[in-house]
Amino acid sequence: MSEVKFMKGNEALAEAAIRAGLDAYFGYPITPQSEILEYLAIHVPKRGGVVLQAESEVAAINMIYGAAGAGARVMTTTSSPGFSLMQEGISYIASAQLPCLLANIVRGGPGLGTIQPSQGDYFQAVKGGGHGDYHLIVLTPSTVQEMADFVYLGFDLADKYLTPVMILTDGALGQGMEKVTFPDYDPAKKKVAKPWATTGKSPNRSKNVITSLYLQPEKMEQINEELQAKYTKIRANEVRWEEYLTEDAEVLFTAFGLGSRIARKTIQLAREKGIKAGLFRPKTVWPFPYQRLKELAQQVDVIMDVELNAGQMIEDVRLAVEGAVPVLFHGRMGGMIPTPEEVLEKLEANLQPAQAGISQQEVAL
Repeated sequence: MSEVKFMKGNEALAEAAIRAGLDAYFGYPITPQSEILEYLAIHVPKRGGVVLQAESEVAAINMIYGAAGAGARVMTTTSSPGFSLMQEGISYIASAQLPCLLANIVRGGPGLGTIQPSQGDYFQAVKGGGHGDYHLIVLTPSTVQEMADFVYLGFDLADKYLTPVMILTDGALGQGMEKVTFPDYDPAKKKVAKPWATTGKSPNRSKNVITSLYLQPEKMEQINEELQAKYTKIRANEVRWEEYLTEDAEVLFTAFGLGSRIARKTIQLAREKGIKAGLFRPKTVWPFPYQRLKELAQQVDVIMDVELNAGQMIEDVRLAVEGAVPVLFHGRMGGMIPTPEEVLEKLEANLQPAQAGISQQEVAL
């Protein structure tokens, strides 16, 4: 039966992982996501699972590599500097085509930065982060409910496509408390066969070898072509987004995660002033919903992108729009959160020149 609880986002993510059949978690404490490790350390061993605090994030991601290769349902979580340390291991896992779930509870940067929420890790998430031609499926929750829901989705997508899946969220959602409904989810029914796993050689099969090392360029190219074919399937089948009041919108806000909640309030304030505004929120930022955003750009006068960074997803917004309408931007950095009022003020200051068709380079960003 489904169950309703009032929880922090970090704890909701951890509880959902347990209910999703988590076999093992390897991680290292870092604010603002340490509650995940703490919660799992209390509850997972009672259910026969493994929770291990590694000596570093580098060690944790390589433990994930080994456990995923053995066929376990595994997860790690961290925050921005810790995720940077994991990039080499994530690239190995992507090349070896192993399923696992990763979560980055983003804090303000660059550098050690602040423990306050940010969206400054977007580029790192959607452009690969580590070396080589690979992608992660990147899910972006905007509520504590989605912090939990995307765990189930993430594990299922990881198993379906044999790929790492990432939940990209932030410290405000990780620390914030909301009501969460945990749906019925039977991990046994979701379990998939893993004949490739390194579970010990049986007399009935040849040995399994999991590696990301291919010294012959012809073989490395073959592996890359397999990955690109898989990414093409993911782009075709796994794009997700949400729309809010877009039917009559003349101004379209684009935002993900926490930024979309700010944009929703801005839209309410704008409509009170007679500005027909709507929201386009990607739930997956890789793959990005280019086609639907391109279609919406044909009906609006201007797009306003809202992010907690210097402007990162805006590059994908502009790629989708292809210059059809001006694209404005408002963001705050370093852990500062923009208010709906300041976003509306920025929109109003630039709305008339934008609607007049002045190019985005001429509009003050």
